[in-house]
Amino acid sequence: CFSISPTLLTFQRNRTISIRSRRDREPASNRHRFSIATFRGLQQPELSKRLSKLIKSENSAIGAHEAAGRERGSIAAQLSEWGESTEDDAISDISDKLGVMLAEMGEQEDVFAQNLEDYRGVLKHIRNMEASVQPSRDQRQKVTDEIAKLKYKDPNSPRIVTLEHELVRAEAQSLVAEAQLSNTTRTKLKEAFDIHTAAVIERAEKQIILARHTRRLLNFIDDSPVVPGDSRRAYDNEFEARAVLEDAEADLRAWHSTVEPITSSADVQANGHADHVQDDAESVLTNGGVDTTAPLRIFRPRRSWRSLLCWLLKSCGCEDLDCFLLMEIASIAMFHVHLYR
Repeated sequence: CFSISPTLLTFQRNRTISIRSRRDREPASNRHRFSIATFRGLQQPELSKRLSKLIKSENSAIGAHEAAGRERGSIAAQLSEWGESTEDDAISDISDKLGVMLAEMGEQEDVFAQNLEDYRGVLKHIRNMEASVQPSRDQRQKVTDEIAKLKYKDPNSPRIVTLEHELVRAEAQSLVAEAQLSNTTRTKLKEAFDIHTAAVIERAEKQIILARHTRRLLNFIDDSPVVPGDSRRAYDNEFEARAVLEDAEADLRAWHSTVEPITSSADVQANGHADHVQDDAESVLTNGGVDTTAPLRIFRPRRSWRSLLCWLLKSCGCEDLDCFLLMEIASIAMFHVHLYR
């Protein structure tokens, strides 16, 4: 569960339970969120532009929550000052304690903003993966276009064979990159909104705790009408009002997250497929179970790595794999331990 902020405005037993004691002691925080990262969106790859825009928008939303928390603290202080100026003992005491509760509500906004920063940080993993996949897509498309252009202009050019070998490497790299992107997107999206929704629930439940105790304070204000010349009964609920703050503090400390955990089968599937990949690799390297009569065609990421190996063999036009191709095959197999579907 999420921990209570160590910088609570008032709910500390070693401090006075009053917002007035903090007056003129702590200046308002004006965190400046501008950085050189602001310009990164201008040079993002096409694949990651949408998520980059979302992450930037979340940054603005987080700043709004932080600003709301600061404003709530400022309003709490103003409420306390106004109550003190009324020269009414009941209004003065209750308004001060209402200010304490409002200030703590503002503190919860800041805690919520910090949790949103964690959620935003997880989304960046997806954005970074998208950005890293774009070059492999571009390279594959570039080589494919060059082959098509060369076959149109000079079908007998010896460079076609070289480009086809280069396309093999590009397709292999693209296979790994696309699978990694798919896996990262799924796992990190679940993780990000697990954090986000848990933070929303925490904020809501703690705000409810504070609001309920705040309403209890209102019962200590005697609002019975008086006629001119009469005096009100002396205010004698100071200790009861203070007990309300202590109850609120105790409830916040006792709070714990009750959200259901988000399940993930990523690790289980990766371990379960490892044995299958090892068996497939042994079968392929002994020339077993490979359809060598399959027609040559452009490889697509959704096909199995067994088909990719068959394509590699036919594309190279050789029966004995050289060292380079062995390295390519081994690399794909190792990556596929975690990516096999």
